[in-house]
Amino acid sequence: MEAFKLKLNSIESEDQKTMDITLSTHVKHAVELYFAQLNGHSAANLYAMVLSEVEKPLLETTLQQTGFNQTKAAKALGLSRSTLRKKLEQYNIS
Repeated sequence: MEAFKLKLNSIESEDQKTMDITLSTHVKHAVELYFAQLNGHSAANLYAMVLSEVEKPLLETTLQQTGFNQTKAAKALGLSRSTLRKKLEQYNIS
């Protein structure tokens, strides 16, 4: 599977070259920041927290992009419609 890449304008370069940044790079950076902000405290339920932080906006954006058609959204996500409906209920997305 090809890595999901976001195109961002580099604010550091004078000619505003476009650079590829993978979604996994963004997630890694966010998790590193999370650990840095713990100030020595232990992390708890990190896996579930990261999944919920990523999954909810993924569902919301996919629904918006498919015109709120759950069949199309489920297909785009690679989920069954019933699984999509369960996840929408879990995150209180209407």
